[in-house]
Amino acid sequence: MAKEAKPEAQDAEAPPPRKSKKLLIIVAAALVIILALGGAAAYFVMSKHNAENGDEEEAVAEQPAKSSKKKGGKEAVPVYVAMEAFTVNLVPESGEQFLQLVLSVEVADLPAGDKIKSYTPKIRNNVMMLLSGKKASELLTKEGKEQLASEIRDQMNHVLSPEAKGEDAPVKEVLFTSFIIQ
Repeated sequence: MAKEAKPEAQDAEAPPPRKSKKLLIIVAAALVIILALGGAAAYFVMSKHNAENGDEEEAVAEQPAKSSKKKGGKEAVPVYVAMEAFTVNLVPESGEQFLQLVLSVEVADLPAGDKIKSYTPKIRNNVMMLLSGKKASELLTKEGKEQLASEIRDQMNHVLSPEAKGEDAPVKEVLFTSFIIQ
């Protein structure tokens, strides 16, 4: 009987028969294809999301907020240009006061938005000069803010297109996105 037990032990220790490598290759190839498709789908979803929402650092963004008519009766999509923050000392009234202002500009079309990017240093200089000549008491009221927006719009239009007036001016509206007086 001892002889019979020994062959069984040898059979148990023997390696199982090898499986085909074809199955392993097929599974690996399927996994690579699934991962590639998932990566491509994520890329397209993220690029579509960035195109719709715009990048924070991208200056020109199209947003369908207002509907205005263009020639031919088509609706024009407004174009907004985000400006970097302005921080200036205000004219002192009772101690030092500062204004931090972030604004976006509605322009007539994309070329006007590109033109703003080209003239940014001059526009920023003129707006900084305008802001530094203001008193905090002038800017605290709603009317003061509206007057400031109008003056900034006029300054920008003067830099971009001095001869254009009214509807022909490239900058349509100045919108404050942050307005802090300290």
